[in-house]
Amino acid sequence: MTKIKRNTVLLTASAAVLALTGPATASTAPTVPAIATATPTATATLDWTTCEGRGAGTRQECATLAVPMDHAHPEGKQIEIAVSRIPGEKPGARRGALFLIPGGPGGSSIDDPSGKGQKLPQSVRDAYDLIGFEPRGLSRSTPVDCGLEPADLAPSALRPWPAPDGSVTENMVTAKRLSDACARNGGELIRHISTADNARDIDRIRAALGEERLSAWAVSYGTYVGAVYSQLFPHRTDRFVLDSNDDPDPRRVGRGWLAAHERGVEDTFPEFAEWASAPDNEDRIAETAAEVRPLFLRLAARLDREPIPWPDANPAVLNGDVLRQTMLNAMDDPDDFPGLARLMRGALKGDLPPAPPAPPEKPVQNAVAVGSATLCNDVAWPTSPAAYQKGVTESRAKYPLTAGMPRNAMLCAAWPYRAKQATRITDRGPSNILLVQNERDPNTPLSGALKLREALGRRAVMVTVDATGHDAYLANGNACGDRTVSRFLATGQRPAHDTSCARA
Repeated sequence: MTKIKRNTVLLTASAAVLALTGPATASTAPTVPAIATATPTATATLDWTTCEGRGAGTRQECATLAVPMDHAHPEGKQIEIAVSRIPGEKPGARRGALFLIPGGPGGSSIDDPSGKGQKLPQSVRDAYDLIGFEPRGLSRSTPVDCGLEPADLAPSALRPWPAPDGSVTENMVTAKRLSDACARNGGELIRHISTADNARDIDRIRAALGEERLSAWAVSYGTYVGAVYSQLFPHRTDRFVLDSNDDPDPRRVGRGWLAAHERGVEDTFPEFAEWASAPDNEDRIAETAAEVRPLFLRLAARLDREPIPWPDANPAVLNGDVLRQTMLNAMDDPDDFPGLARLMRGALKGDLPPAPPAPPEKPVQNAVAVGSATLCNDVAWPTSPAAYQKGVTESRAKYPLTAGMPRNAMLCAAWPYRAKQATRITDRGPSNILLVQNERDPNTPLSGALKLREALGRRAVMVTVDATGHDAYLANGNACGDRTVSRFLATGQRPAHDTSCARA
């Protein structure tokens, strides 16, 4: 099983927004194109050049494409979308373009043709041009920035962890401060960053490539982008793989994705407990798996009362919420279990390991702004503190590992702009979608994936993988799931009905 490890910038940026999606690459390129006013021609094309930045391989080409800032007014202001590609390796076998749709919101796939795209089997790389892109608002496209204070960029600060006593009062104050900053510094573009905008940008890229249809490998939040694209442009879809799937409930969207973490962590934590109590584990923290959960809860409660100084961290203390955030990140990938165990052992002994290095502020600011705008523009969030207090109180009682955070108020509770109407996903369209989903996924749990499967109806088939972690295909799944997805992309052969892959 090939593992694709996360970029350090994304670990902070996406976790800070919601980590709804898990892995994707935040952009660090210096080029900052401005918003233009030129109207694109009806036959826009891409002028491919050498890529900038360290993440692009020598075969990867890059270009920019002008798209409407507001798709409702296509002749108005234009913004730029950065696009990349690696052409198919066997022209005689070429089928078309495979779009690598990133997670997030706030993630990029601009370097994925040179990165995870090279993990695809040769038969897939022969048949497709691999297409990456930087979604609107990110730095190699026309960028946005909320100008948040550095302290507000800490993952445990941007996640809406309630006070130790369960109060959401301070969270509502924080929501107003952050949303005001986005309104003040984000410009006109921040009002036009949403999932539907991303889907329409993808169709503009398809047209510029000269493709009648496109195939896709969409991951995490990208599964919702892919589902929305397939709903808006069903006749433009070829073979679609949706990997680690979000609940498409149009009444909740991002708010529902946040809430899903409480279930996802409960699904996944027992795997950590088994690992952390294994006799041959050098990072063992308990004699039995049954002891790990109460140990974690006791330690988090103690750190709520008595934080430990942690130099070079943001914040510079290990408190209960920093421990909970570290736990949430670690559930994303079993390879990260040792880091959580070592932090717990250090806290118990009063000897903390070094804090992880902080990523550069600029790409984090950028990813947080795009992620926040997407979540807030996709659907309206409640504005009443009472609504969040009720949810937090219920969640703390039922799901203590996440301490009420998944039902709390993000900055969307004070977002000053009217949300767009979310797209309702239905079964109308061709039957050409394959969902792949791990059974234990803290970010996009199986319960939400089943909702997307239900919404797509006859259009989709789902393969459920008995594996742990976020991202199933070519990452935290297993060989059975990987074979099923690769066969579909290469040949179009899909299981006749929903199926499962046993634990490897």
